[in-house]
Amino acid sequence: MIGIIDYEAGNLTSVARALDYLGLKWIISSDPDVLAKCERIIFPGVGAAGSAMESLKKRGLDLFIKESFHQGVPILGICLGSQIILEESMEDGGTKTLGLIPGKVLRFPSPLRYGEEYLKVPHMGWNNVKWLKEHPICANLDPEFEFYFVHSYYPVVEEDLILGITFYGINFVSAIEYRNLVAFQFHPEKSGRPGLEILKNFGTWIP
Repeated sequence: MIGIIDYEAGNLTSVARALDYLGLKWIISSDPDVLAKCERIIFPGVGAAGSAMESLKKRGLDLFIKESFHQGVPILGICLGSQIILEESMEDGGTKTLGLIPGKVLRFPSPLRYGEEYLKVPHMGWNNVKWLKEHPICANLDPEFEFYFVHSYYPVVEEDLILGITFYGINFVSAIEYRNLVAFQFHPEKSGRPGLEILKNFGTWIP
């Protein structure tokens, strides 16, 4: 069973539908006791870091995520879930986040340019990921595959934690891996076949 964390940060239905398509059993819950019975956890989310952290703390989910991580439970972070796992986000004037791994979250610079072209923020749409190392979660992915992004902020982590990078005016970290944790700035559940492949791999991944 895969537990999908509900902390009022949206994006739950599309994740559940993707898991349904793959034949993977799931449950959506905001109750740490229910989620603790799951074999693996998906930490999705869209929105702002500050309000997300408030919601997590109100439900005791901040402590649950930390305990699950330290117990070796496989965890997949998606979009906002790939940012809150770090130590601090510059969103909302600066927000202390979960601190599962070292790193912080920055906003795309303004103006953001590619040559003479000014790029819109948020970064919204399809883009490539350059995978920097092999990982079971990324097995069977063609390097030419593109994934769906919607974000104005991006994670900054130590080099050995970077699984993949993406270029949008600047090179930014779009995939992170550490021990029993993988996290993506893009949305695998909205990325068609390659995204489904990632979720399928997560469903059988043993760190």
